[in-house]
Amino acid sequence: MNKITCPPDCVYLNSNNEYQQKRVGVHFEQDRRTFYRELLDLGGERATEVFYVLEALTYRFFQSRPDAQDAEVIDGLKHLRQSFSPIHIPGAAPTAFAEELKKEYKTLEDRQPLDTTMVTQVLDRASQFIQGFSGEGLRSNRFLNGLIGYIKLRHPDVAEQLARQAGAGGRIIIPSGAPLEDPPPIVQQP
Repeated sequence: MNKITCPPDCVYLNSNNEYQQKRVGVHFEQDRRTFYRELLDLGGERATEVFYVLEALTYRFFQSRPDAQDAEVIDGLKHLRQSFSPIHIPGAAPTAFAEELKKEYKTLEDRQPLDTTMVTQVLDRASQFIQGFSGEGLRSNRFLNGLIGYIKLRHPDVAEQLARQAGAGGRIIIPSGAPLEDPPPIVQQP
C-alpha cells in the first residue's frame, strides 16, 4: 500500500474530509435523535438547550480543524463540568475550547439561571454520548466528523452562520420552544 503525504490545503484531502463527515453525519443524526429524546425526559427543553450550546460551539470551534480529535471535546466538557461543581479540584489549565465553553455557558446562565443539578446530569450524559459515538480509538474524530457532517448536511444555513461566527466571536443564542428534530436557529448578537 502506498501512502501519499497530502498538504493540508490539498483539494482532494478537503473533498474526502467533507465526504467522510457527511457519511458519518448520517449515523450521527440517528444517535443524536435518540439522545435528544433522553434529554427531553431528563430536563425538558432546557436540557436540550444545554446540549445544543455544546454542539453549536463545538461545530464553530472545530469545523475548520480536520486534525482535531474527540478527546479535545471531551477534555473541554470535563473542564466545563468541573466549573459547575461546588468542589474545586486544581488540575491542568483549561484548553481554549474549554474556556470558550465556560464563556458560552455563562452567557446562557445570564439569560436564564441554570439548574446546576440538571446541567451536570446533561454534561455527564453528553460525555457518555460523545465517548460512545467516538468509539474506543485513542485518536478518534468520529464524533467531530459526525457532528460537523450532520450540521453541514441537514442545516447548511446554520453551518454557514456558525462558520462566520468562528472568526467574529459572536454569541450563540437559543430561542425557546425549538423543535427536537432541528437545532434552533442561531442568531448573532449585534
